[in-house]
Amino acid sequence: MDYGHPLRFGVFITPANAQPQAPVALARHAEASGLDLVTFQDHPYQPAFLDTWTLLSYAAAQTESIHLAPNVLNLPLRPPLVLARAAASLDLLSGGRLDLGLGSGAFWDAIEAMGGRRLTPGQAVSALEEAIGLIRQTWDAAARGGVFDEGAYYSARGAKRGPRPAHDIPIWLGAYKPRMLALTGRLADGWLPSHGYLKPGDLAAGNARIDDAAAGVGRDPHEIRRLLNIGGPSGDVRGWIEQLAQLTLDDGIGTFILAADDPGSVQAFGEEIAPAVRELVAHERADRGTTPATTRSASALAARRTGIAYDDVPAGLHAVEPGDFDYADVQSTYMRGGEPGIVLQPDSPSQVAAALAFARRHPDLPLAVRSGGHGISGRSTNDGGIVIDLRRLNDIEVIDKARRLVRIGPGARWMEVAAVLAEHGWALSSGDYGAVGVGGLATAGGIGWLAREHGLTIDHVRAVEVVLADGTIERVDAATDAALFWAMRGAGANMGIATSFEFEVDEVGPLGFARLVFDASDTADFLVNWGRIVQAAPREVTSFLIMGPRRPRQPQVAHVMAMVDRSEPDDIVALLQPFAQLGPLLDQQVQLTSYAQVMTNADIGPQHGAGEPLARSAQLDEITPEAASIIEGMLDAGDSYFFQLRSVGGAVADVPDDATAYAHRQAAFSAVAFGADPVRLDAHWGELAAHSRGVYLSFDSTLRPERIGEAFPPAHLARLRAVKARVDPDGVFSDNFAIPPEEGVTG
Repeated sequence: MDYGHPLRFGVFITPANAQPQAPVALARHAEASGLDLVTFQDHPYQPAFLDTWTLLSYAAAQTESIHLAPNVLNLPLRPPLVLARAAASLDLLSGGRLDLGLGSGAFWDAIEAMGGRRLTPGQAVSALEEAIGLIRQTWDAAARGGVFDEGAYYSARGAKRGPRPAHDIPIWLGAYKPRMLALTGRLADGWLPSHGYLKPGDLAAGNARIDDAAAGVGRDPHEIRRLLNIGGPSGDVRGWIEQLAQLTLDDGIGTFILAADDPGSVQAFGEEIAPAVRELVAHERADRGTTPATTRSASALAARRTGIAYDDVPAGLHAVEPGDFDYADVQSTYMRGGEPGIVLQPDSPSQVAAALAFARRHPDLPLAVRSGGHGISGRSTNDGGIVIDLRRLNDIEVIDKARRLVRIGPGARWMEVAAVLAEHGWALSSGDYGAVGVGGLATAGGIGWLAREHGLTIDHVRAVEVVLADGTIERVDAATDAALFWAMRGAGANMGIATSFEFEVDEVGPLGFARLVFDASDTADFLVNWGRIVQAAPREVTSFLIMGPRRPRQPQVAHVMAMVDRSEPDDIVALLQPFAQLGPLLDQQVQLTSYAQVMTNADIGPQHGAGEPLARSAQLDEITPEAASIIEGMLDAGDSYFFQLRSVGGAVADVPDDATAYAHRQAAFSAVAFGADPVRLDAHWGELAAHSRGVYLSFDSTLRPERIGEAFPPAHLARLRAVKARVDPDGVFSDNFAIPPEEGVTG
């Protein structure tokens, strides 16, 4: 039976230590010869052999694209939890190139001599089954809690999960006996026997047993790759090629692994034999109408959500579905748990347009657009809908050095941007957390560490490339569709999907960064004085303040951070001196550093948020005693677990209020509070709203209809509704502070 797997070819190299570099050189030779896989046997009790895991690691560092695998690991000598972490680590280091062959054990006298436990064949199968379960649980780093499993042979009592591999590492079993073959069908991703140990008919019989076991647990037998270790030809090369092709067509072998230590044989296998076998198989499959093996398992297909035409995803557009290995890493954001029905990851503006067209064919499903996935509003994921994830649009390039003009994709992270700009002595004010994506911030505002001196992130945008709701791709700037360009800077999530930004950045050299921790037990007075000091400070000083709930029998603590754009230590200390008088200092740290170094404060890996964020924002002209008293009451009551004030004003206020869609430029402070109980948090926030100009949409998770008017004053909102009616009259972009189009406006 032909299972329709794409053909792969590899080599089985003896890990001899007489010339320790020889196996590694042969692995590189196999890669250069076009082979897909290099494998090494695992017999750690053989003094003539290198340790297989060490050799795999060394060979991975010496190669670039070829996959590597043990053929097969002797499990009784390799504890599953340790093996799982070692495999995931090597997979990460190699860029997703590890495949894992496992065996239940052989040469028991040698295993016992090295401390292993002798097992009967039945016990060995049971032990292997337990081990596979532990390995896969350990790799499932997104799951909550530790690994708990009490088996007859292995146990875990709260072992930590992770690391998560770079790809879905397949587990192949070297199996011959009925119970091992059945285990392969139930749990494994591949069957890896050696041709020399098989009798005529064994492949067909083994496949039948594997297929029956797979079907018995609801698996599609086509999910299980059939691999075969083979020897070289006896003389008739053409006959051998035909024999290999027939093994694919009759017995389903999808991977052939040649046992060879001769460079010439390896080269011939990759450059001559493999292409010839592929050609024969392709021709015969076309005549037979063979169905290619599915790329998704039966369990993954069963996880698909109703109402989504998965088979209609545009060709070439990467999609992640529920049940896919990558799904746990893309379903949620930093702040919000999600279970979208599909996540589309375009890598070009045209693919963004194709993804958007796919979404428009599903008008009843929620649509979210994501750049970095950090957003406090949490709107870049959903439940059962479509997410367009822009992480692959992450280029950062200098397009005009004299003008300090750079082009940046929406999927880049700000810590990456800061590192590239630092090479030129430049910086771009961009929030306070390096893992935030460019797209969300650069369409909303961007209140960062350099705001008082250099303004908002959007104040540096000189052009935006945007995909509109109808799939049109436009580049807008002050001279080309100025109305849309105006709207993109402050309300861009309503208008389209930004696929690149052109920024004019600033020259920024060494600077000071301070972290000061205070006893702020007299909270209201502390807040008022901090606000007064910030407003009196030169624009080179931008300060943020963070507080949490008051702890029993502990002083109230305030964390004050300040960036001082001066390069002389004495100047930095002098400008920080007024802050030092705010109250008793509990801790302090002042560094002469760089903007890029400050922005390395984040992990840009997968995000696994849970639940719904509860955040409220306010834009304040000053920290009045009345406002400070409300904040103190909120913290004393424990109704906000995280409260932050960011200083703005300065260069932000220099820009006219109507220059961008972002409003409230005369506010001197931006406040945000996180809570767990909306009723309790809103009771305080309702009082604070009387002292506020409105909300900053990136810091507010409320879904109240009134929030639109609080974010955009009447004149701003009227202009935005007119633009919305022209570029998105059907309200395709409606999940992030959706602005209703103005009735009757069509152009």
